[in-house]
Amino acid sequence: MKKLLFVDCCIRGEVSRTKKLANAFLSALPAEYDVERLDLGALPIAPLDRTRYFAREKLLNEGKLGDPLFDYAKQLATADVVLVATPFWDMGIPAQLKTYLENVSIAGITFSCDEAGNFCGLCRAARMVLLTTRGMEIRDGDEMEQASPYLKAICNFFGIGGFEMVSAWGMDTQPPKEAEKRLLLAAENARRLAESL
Repeated sequence: MKKLLFVDCCIRGEVSRTKKLANAFLSALPAEYDVERLDLGALPIAPLDRTRYFAREKLLNEGKLGDPLFDYAKQLATADVVLVATPFWDMGIPAQLKTYLENVSIAGITFSCDEAGNFCGLCRAARMVLLTTRGMEIRDGDEMEQASPYLKAICNFFGIGGFEMVSAWGMDTQPPKEAEKRLLLAAENARRLAESL
């Protein structure tokens, strides 16, 4: 079996438009994939404040990579595909997703650095798939859209092989029928992408 890590940042739960894209994707996923879902809204993770930062650094300096603090990073590093479902939030991603990525960015697990300062990703995933919806009329590639550039950089940093995105935009600015049409088209694109894995 291959492992798909589903990083679920659909803050509004089952009424989330982004969750509809995720459900469409997962419904078409080949049977060879085992899905591990992380509901970011339910995880006991927090931003790295001073106390948490120094506690983590102490563990790293002592080589204690077996500490439970690093379990999420290990889970990410061993996934074959990473699926991220998140709404477009303040020109980028929600704080929950940023906090998760901050917590899994662990030298020796998701990336390494040699003495010359060269970074190398340690994750084995062939690709990251981003499913997202935007309330505003911000299309893919618009300079106002900073979620995908950030996640592409994370892929490069962690050694994830590729990045693909399925999106629907104008969800809050278009008439309801047009918004629904765009969402259905994005859901179909998500299904096709899943089938191609």
